[in-house]
Amino acid sequence: MNNKVKFLTLASLTLAVYSLTVGTVIAKAKLTNQAKLFINGIGAVRVGMTVSQATKAAGTKLVGDPPNNNCYYVKPQNEPNNLSFMVTGGRISRVDVRQNTQITTLKGAKIGDTEAQIKSLYPGQIKITPHKYVQGGHYLTFVPKDRADRNYRVIFETDGKCVTEFRSGKLPEVEFVEGCS
Repeated sequence: MNNKVKFLTLASLTLAVYSLTVGTVIAKAKLTNQAKLFINGIGAVRVGMTVSQATKAAGTKLVGDPPNNNCYYVKPQNEPNNLSFMVTGGRISRVDVRQNTQITTLKGAKIGDTEAQIKSLYPGQIKITPHKYVQGGHYLTFVPKDRADRNYRVIFETDGKCVTEFRSGKLPEVEFVEGCS
């Protein structure tokens, strides 16, 4: 084999490895049911992004009714299902998870967990308040200790026993009980 053939083979191998690596990174960036919800976003989508930026970060189109006021919702066109983003002032302000038992928080909290499980995952950081519409239900609000996160929350809604839905985002939007209503 001459040097020219060795170089082409090495260059082809390098290009193949580079393509595989970039493809893997792009595939991992796509928003899926395995995405983790955290205090200011989910997966690669962050509170504060425009819908266009969030669409790019999610790797899937975000769709919704055309905005008719300062507050509206968008959701992934395909999966993950039962996930939506509140948009206020043209930017993502909150993430809502409903009827999706696959999406979890970074600590593993999910729909169906008991109130005791949530409290044990976030010891000393859960504020409990009565649910506005569910008799015996609660809002379990994760209040971060880190000063940099003081304007964010994760709120778990319960029926008094188990988590029925949860959301994260910035204050005050994350605390809006009726969403954009």
